[in-house]
Amino acid sequence: MMPDHETCGESTAARSRLSDRPTLKTIARLAGLGVTTVSRALHDAPDIGEETKARVRSLADSLGYQPNRAGVRLRTGRSHVIALVLATESEELGINSQLIYGISEVLSATPYQLVVMMHDPASDPLAPIRNIVEAGAADGVLFARIEPDDARVRFLIEHGVPFVTHGRTDMGINHPYFDFDNDAYAESAVRRLVSLGRRCLMLLPPPTHLSYARHMKTGFCRGIELLGLDEVPIGAVNTDSPHELIQARVSEAMQGRTRPDGFVCGSAMAALAVTAGAEALGYVLGRDFDVVVKESSNLFRKFRPAIETAHEDFRAAGRWLAKAIVGRIEGTADAGVHFLDVPRLIGVQPLEEKVIAGI
Repeated sequence: MMPDHETCGESTAARSRLSDRPTLKTIARLAGLGVTTVSRALHDAPDIGEETKARVRSLADSLGYQPNRAGVRLRTGRSHVIALVLATESEELGINSQLIYGISEVLSATPYQLVVMMHDPASDPLAPIRNIVEAGAADGVLFARIEPDDARVRFLIEHGVPFVTHGRTDMGINHPYFDFDNDAYAESAVRRLVSLGRRCLMLLPPPTHLSYARHMKTGFCRGIELLGLDEVPIGAVNTDSPHELIQARVSEAMQGRTRPDGFVCGSAMAALAVTAGAEALGYVLGRDFDVVVKESSNLFRKFRPAIETAHEDFRAAGRWLAKAIVGRIEGTADAGVHFLDVPRLIGVQPLEEKVIAGI
């Protein structure tokens, strides 16, 4: 059956748009160069002069040239796509956007394109990774919310797919990662609260199945024990809990026999909920209690300066992750490449330096 007139019209228009799309041949013709030379110039080949590269890139930009990724994959076996898998909850206060910005800063100077995939943290975390690998949708994968024994890490190693994680496992497997030292953060937060005169502390941690929750709990407990402090248990509440539940638990604790006067928080939104729960009962931040939180923006410094902060730079993390994954794909970065970001809190003596390995 012949297609109707509207369908034929749409197909003709689509073919016209495809034929108008600039190609390597278009750039080569305008630059007076061979197609191979243009291709190598766009890929920053060392034997192509800088002036030629600049001229080719300028033409490509002005024409709006985009490489045909299907063709690239057929020629090279690569898609030049890097997949970033993120949980929807981590978008609070723009964490995802900062990470993406940092990754994009680095990838903009490479032939790689970033594709972001969101998933529900309550669903199977392996599912999006499996889909990427089975479809051959990316040359490398970046992902976060790492578990001590993470099935995604094992799956990617078994399938030989390059990856870098934001966080560490405890699997005894050498794999590339960038991590914020939550152990050091929690201990230094305890020390900061003690310097403010606080003696009865509560930790609001991430969900217990995540690696960084264990790290944070370890540092917090070590600080409590070393300094002879009291801990008020948080119960089943964590940073993924609804804000109303966090507020209610803090309000309950503030009315208990052992009232916490210092809080160590695992996320910015949790710190806001903690503060609201105490203030609802008339307690004053900085007088009756103090809060320490790690944050990726300067929101607290601008609007709630009484809240103590340690800076976690997600943009810098994104830049490092991008360099590492490109290095893993192209074979220039070792499987054990990693970086451990050690936080600093104002008014706290620096903790023992941690060993880090860069790219």
